[in-house]
Amino acid sequence: MSAEVLVVPKDGKGHLFPCLELCKHLIARNYRITLFLESDLTSSISSSLLQSPLFKVTNISSSTPAPPFSSRQLLRGLEAFLAQRHPDSTRPVFAVIDHIKSKTQEVFWKFGIPTVVFITSGAAWAAIQHAVWVVRPGDMKPGEVRALPGLPEGMVITYSDLKQRRPWLPPPPPKTSTSSGGGPGGMKPPRGPPLPGEPAPWVEEVKSSSAILINTCDDLERPFLDYVSNLTGKPVWGVGPLLPEQYWQSFDSLLNDPEIRPKRESNYTEDEIIQWLDSKPRGSVIYVSFGSEVNPTNEEYPELAKALEESTRPFIWVIQRKSDKPSPRWGPGGPPEDSYFPHGLDTKVGKRGLIIHGWAPQLLILGHPSAGGFISHCGWNSTLEAVVRGVPLLAWPIRGDQYYNAKLVVSHLKVGSMVSQGYPADNVSKEDIMVGLEKVLADEEIRKRSAAIRDKFEEGYPASSSASLDAFCDFVNKEFVK
Repeated sequence: MSAEVLVVPKDGKGHLFPCLELCKHLIARNYRITLFLESDLTSSISSSLLQSPLFKVTNISSSTPAPPFSSRQLLRGLEAFLAQRHPDSTRPVFAVIDHIKSKTQEVFWKFGIPTVVFITSGAAWAAIQHAVWVVRPGDMKPGEVRALPGLPEGMVITYSDLKQRRPWLPPPPPKTSTSSGGGPGGMKPPRGPPLPGEPAPWVEEVKSSSAILINTCDDLERPFLDYVSNLTGKPVWGVGPLLPEQYWQSFDSLLNDPEIRPKRESNYTEDEIIQWLDSKPRGSVIYVSFGSEVNPTNEEYPELAKALEESTRPFIWVIQRKSDKPSPRWGPGGPPEDSYFPHGLDTKVGKRGLIIHGWAPQLLILGHPSAGGFISHCGWNSTLEAVVRGVPLLAWPIRGDQYYNAKLVVSHLKVGSMVSQGYPADNVSKEDIMVGLEKVLADEEIRKRSAAIRDKFEEGYPASSSASLDAFCDFVNKEFVK
């Protein structure tokens, strides 16, 4: 009988999609998967996976009150599920946990189930974040640059990096006159900067796990995988890029996106988008998308629209549909999230531009021969989808791991450029965007390196990652199977 593996992803499609691909690889190695979801995301899972006899979904939130669904509820739901299992049933061989859900390890240990942490971002994110904390850049001055010890040459932190719009470095605790208890109402104050020698937060999250799996591969991030392994003293395997099987099979053909990712509302059909792409010269189209969760500022959106208008380049701009939900960046009463619409841009540029509202078949667009550059927030999934297809990036990170992914793209892989030399300290201007666009579309070195990386993936899912999964399974059999 197949050994059972329990899998706990973070809620949200950006984490769920690579997790589902990991499940498929484990199923191919004859493991049974029980996937725990905090909300009903079953519609995001392909029918072929749902129909597999080796795959089962358990919705932990079904027995809990309405949202918000807290981490405490997740822990209770997991514990109740494990406690209800028949006492004679075979114990799951291990649990795979998104590192953001590291608290769930406590529940699995209670039932004697070892844990493996899964990092859905890249290894550069983990390595750079820790290295930055080590150099303690809080006292940096304008114009100063500091090398990051243990990382490849060129991986540095600049003064501008400290101005991230959603900072990686928390503010110091507010001064308070109380002698204990922290902030108002006895709440603990925000955590301050790291103390000397203190590790980045993710290091603590993986501390008690048996091993680490990362959504990357040797060809993209070998030095960063080594850094993480040396830092944690744990087995670390790059098992990505965890992209759909159809993606790997479509290097010489167009990928039909809705077959693998549920189609949502859009003002263009996939056939209309293909027809538009087919009408453009090879390597000429600028693709612009910031995903579904982050945006430039309301001051920067008009600058982007002006740049696209004045450029002679054909472009696709994906804009999420309007929402009445206030953006956390603005606070109550501020501009609504996803509210910007480039009024009149479509009529000004005519057939040179395609402005998509809502869903866009990103895998298809990036794989089309006319795709020439990608203005991106550098979320890890988008970064992988572009880099593997050889599409250079104009990096415009907004929060979290996106800054570290941008550094990987620009400073290590050298297949892209930052949207502005002073970013994120300065707002992005029309001139910044136009200069950046010409660089990623016309710079011969960037394009050669992008093509060289694409060539490495022409045979499909990386052999190094397949070997890593086999090595991981050997580790499981040796360490976990009794």
